Amino acid sequence: MDWHQLLNRERLGKTTDSSAEIGRSPFHKDHDRIIFSGAFRRLGRKTQVHPVSSNDHIHTRLTHSLEVSCVGRSLGMRVAEMIRPTLPDWCEPSDLGMIVQSACLAHDIGNPPFGHSGEDAIRHWFQQAARNGWLDNMSDAERADFLNFEGNAQGFRVLTQLEYHQFDGGMRLTYATLGAFTKYPWSSKHASADGYKKHKFGSYQNELPLLEQIANKLGIPKLDDEQWARHPLVYLVEAADDICYGLIDLEDGIEMDLLEYAEVEALLLDLVGDDLPETYRLLGPDDSRRRKLAILRGKAIEHLTNAAAQAFVDQQPALMAGTLQGDLVEHMHGRAKTCVTSAKALAREKIFQDKRKTLHEIGAYTTLEILLNAFCGAALEQHNHGTLSFKNRRIFDLLGQAAPQPGWTLYRSFMRIIDFIGGMTDSYATQMAREMTGRSSPT
Repeated sequence: MDWHQLLNRERLGKTTDSSAEIGRSPFHKDHDRIIFSGAFRRLGRKTQVHPVSSNDHIHTRLTHSLEVSCVGRSLGMRVAEMIRPTLPDWCEPSDLGMIVQSACLAHDIGNPPFGHSGEDAIRHWFQQAARNGWLDNMSDAERADFLNFEGNAQGFRVLTQLEYHQFDGGMRLTYATLGAFTKYPWSSKHASADGYKKHKFGSYQNELPLLEQIANKLGIPKLDDEQWARHPLVYLVEAADDICYGLIDLEDGIEMDLLEYAEVEALLLDLVGDDLPETYRLLGPDDSRRRKLAILRGKAIEHLTNAAAQAFVDQQPALMAGTLQGDLVEHMHGRAKTCVTSAKALAREKIFQDKRKTLHEIGAYTTLEILLNAFCGAALEQHNHGTLSFKNRRIFDLLGQAAPQPGWTLYRSFMRIIDFIGGMTDSYATQMAREMTGRSSPT
């Protein structure tokens, strides 16, 4: 791969506008389009790890995405400075930083309500539906999209189809930003195959032509049928995400009284060693643990960002060949790699088993089952009989202009249902499911 192609400033869609304004490059425009989108705004009411509103200091998908974008910008700019001779003449470090920052902002934009448990709940529902014959009229490839429902593929659909210019380029982002966003540039056909993060995929059947177009514009090699190599900047997006959720999960764990401050402090001190900020050294016994942790966490992120940028440069030949195995964390120096892997292990052991989180996840299955039964049931009736009962007409009224039309394939109809439900916030999904069952709260 070649940076001149990989940093393509052209836009997906009919428009060819890639001009810069004073103080605003094409990649700044990408950033702004994502920030101002409804899909991004709704992340403020979607679960990151812990239930929304349980604590004002707990992260949502929105605050997590903003933090990841900051780390991603630093990574992009740091790498650009280190590899500047290989970049196009027009490319400033701020350009590379903005591409990565924009992709980071959008990295969770396709996640459904209730976080990863919501993803699994949707997959579980469609597996049940398949056993009941609801997916019989689809091809194997189409069924696989629903059986392996994936927030990354939904995010790709949000960016390229749903927001702004609907089904005509979507947000019309630059090819470079779309390439950096697409962490898993393959279809659900490869979701169960051996390989890196085998359960993940980045494009539904419907968007495959767009994925191929993006890969061709960026000069990304095709590895197999419906599978391409990853854009090198994907690894920086992924590293920023790993750094943030690795450390922030622990910070949230302390807020939720699931972790002791001392064990998190020890992990971060092992990383930064003697490179402690002077402000941290001056803290006294009366200073809050939140203040102490914020200062220490900032220094830890600096160390991890430096390590990830160096790993990117060290692995550049494999990155540009599309052959790098694993992620950047695996190629970071010892203390940095140990910090991230230890943080993830601590979260799995002490945070993800929290009873409050477990109850929230179980509730996600119930809520999404109610919604999918109603909306997909209505779509199935229309597909099979061409008409709708009064109840199902009223259900479609809730969808407005997004309602499936008579004559559509079942795949297309179900996909529009997923667009609607997947875009919901936790609170909106819960409220609608409650009201559908006649259990709405008195006002």
